[in-house]
Amino acid sequence: MTNSEMKDETIVVEKRDVLKLYNLPETVQFCKRCTISNQRPRISFDEEGVCSACRFADYKQKEIDWDKREQELKELCDLHRKDTGEYDVIVPCSGGKDGGFVAHQLKYKYGMNPLTVTWAPHLYTDIGWKNLQNFINVGGFDNVLGHMNGPVHRKMTRLAFMHLGDPFQPFIYGQTNFPLRMAVLHGVSLIMYGENGEVEYGGDMKNANRPTREIADHDGHYFSGMPPEFWQKHGISEKEIWPYRAPEFKRIQENKTEIHFMGYYKYWDPQENYYYCIENNGFTANAERSEGTYSKYASLDDRTDGFHFYLAHIKFGIGRATSDASHEIRDNKITREEGIALVKKYDGEFPKKYFQVFLEYCGITEAEFEAVIDSWRSDHLWKKEGGEWKLRKPVWEAD
Repeated sequence: MTNSEMKDETIVVEKRDVLKLYNLPETVQFCKRCTISNQRPRISFDEEGVCSACRFADYKQKEIDWDKREQELKELCDLHRKDTGEYDVIVPCSGGKDGGFVAHQLKYKYGMNPLTVTWAPHLYTDIGWKNLQNFINVGGFDNVLGHMNGPVHRKMTRLAFMHLGDPFQPFIYGQTNFPLRMAVLHGVSLIMYGENGEVEYGGDMKNANRPTREIADHDGHYFSGMPPEFWQKHGISEKEIWPYRAPEFKRIQENKTEIHFMGYYKYWDPQENYYYCIENNGFTANAERSEGTYSKYASLDDRTDGFHFYLAHIKFGIGRATSDASHEIRDNKITREEGIALVKKYDGEFPKKYFQVFLEYCGITEAEFEAVIDSWRSDHLWKKEGGEWKLRKPVWEAD
């Protein structure tokens, strides 16, 4: 599908009811401990004004017996370890710090034989490709790299940007379902992810005290409730959408597939994972900080990922720096005051480095881009002053 063919579909921009779509509270409230607000979908705050992610961090640091949890991990590995030379665990991994930590620990500390699986980014960055190659060649891992049908993926990305306010949705489909397909294909019943984002970053806490996630939770947490019919309505055929979907549930059950999180068994610290992967997998940080935040070592693979984070800032007032700072506050890496200063400086920064690349990839004009962006600005979050959009209640003015 060429750019001209994609441009034949007129972009119809309608004002989005963000409050209703994401079931958000109209009054913005910030956590008393970190920089996150109650606009993050599914997050909760207690009577003291502390978010569920901060409370979970307290629980991790003070109440969990990590020696006992590691024993559980050893027993899980013993249950699934094969003596035939076959793969015995699937590890979703881009070659980055988190999946790299999981894969290396399972292979070299716990004696597992992992197959690492990677769903390719929209457009690889040089550093992202380098880190994947180092992961394979320095870390020493078998890897299956899944590439999507390019023209189909581009059209789905365009549609997701237009209608969902998140160009990453097609990537999230594959990132979540490709490991399931590889597990069924290779007869591996154990899939080990890194952290459970719902409990680590604030969301549905029902799995906070269990190592697994129900397969059925995929749709609610990762796919914005978007049924396959949506894509077919916009010209994506059943054959074209098939690689993005999970295997038939019957096949998942027959394979006895289980999804586990390493963050349940091992204390999860992204910065420490970074140091670990530098030492063991040849991981390299970017030479410059990522746009929209202050860090250099997370989400480095895709030239389009800045627009995923930028749209989160538009829809929820929560950008990349807010998320990074909140987690580092919980991990006692920085103070809340330092986090607020970083959010004020970097959050919502426009991802200009690959802007023209993104427009070309999606087949849209700059005017169309701006129209879609503004359609997601909710009145309860944004106001216009002097011709510029500003948050009504930023975290540095909240206390």
